[in-house]
Amino acid sequence: MTQTHRRRLCLLALAGLASLTGTPQAVAETVYQFSPVNQYGIQLTAAYWNPIINHVSAKSGVKLQLKIGRTSADTTAFVLAREVEFVFSNHLFSPEREALGWKVFGRRQTPPVQGQIVVPADSPIADLSGLAGKEVVYPGPEATISYKFTYGQLLTRKIDTKVVFGGNTDGALAQMFSGKAAAAGVNSQLVEGYARREDKKYRVLWSSAPLHDLALMNSSKVPEADVKAVAKAFFEMHTDPAGREILEQSSKLVGLTVEAYFVPSDGSEYAPYRDFYRTAPPQVR
Repeated sequence: MTQTHRRRLCLLALAGLASLTGTPQAVAETVYQFSPVNQYGIQLTAAYWNPIINHVSAKSGVKLQLKIGRTSADTTAFVLAREVEFVFSNHLFSPEREALGWKVFGRRQTPPVQGQIVVPADSPIADLSGLAGKEVVYPGPEATISYKFTYGQLLTRKIDTKVVFGGNTDGALAQMFSGKAAAAGVNSQLVEGYARREDKKYRVLWSSAPLHDLALMNSSKVPEADVKAVAKAFFEMHTDPAGREILEQSSKLVGLTVEAYFVPSDGSEYAPYRDFYRTAPPQVR
């Protein structure tokens, strides 16, 4: 091997090493994980959120990446393990979880939602007492409105039922409409969207008081400048032509109206959730 050839190989090796280690000036991009509660199946949840967080990332200059589990409980487990920095959730308003330091900065502008216990339109069950001894399906044990509010009502009334989980609202309603469960505990917004998408009819046996939709929240470890940039991008989406188009298309996928955009919140709208945990049966606190 000639000296020139040897020198050339050495230079190539050094170049390869530099490409692996990077130069001293290279800084890895900060990527924040964003975990919304699985209100729909995994594919539909991703189809709704990915275009939104891609737009927010581009406008804010703060990179967000979707992180969801197989079920809503799995996704909340990521949050409780502090593996994510931003969430869209109502699972963090119990006294123990508020102590973790999550802060509300926004919410989705939708009509108030309610926890509801529903049955298929042709079900012979006329009231809650008719559910005694029967299976009632819920999205999952972390579903605040769909499970905790609704099952809490059955517990308060001392109506003994068999609890089943469907993984998410779509899974729960599929079980109910197939006849595997007599009724379902749901979020009114989500059952309305499902019924429109799947052309299903249902009846409501019980509804909770109105509640605000889920909250946009950030971890206390995120720098304030990044939170402000992300919040601004969310709030201005509906006034930006490209952002509004994304919101309209994403909303159409899940059965929301075109007015389902994001607005600021200081968290005070979520007082009814906090009140619930003070008075709810122990099984659902």
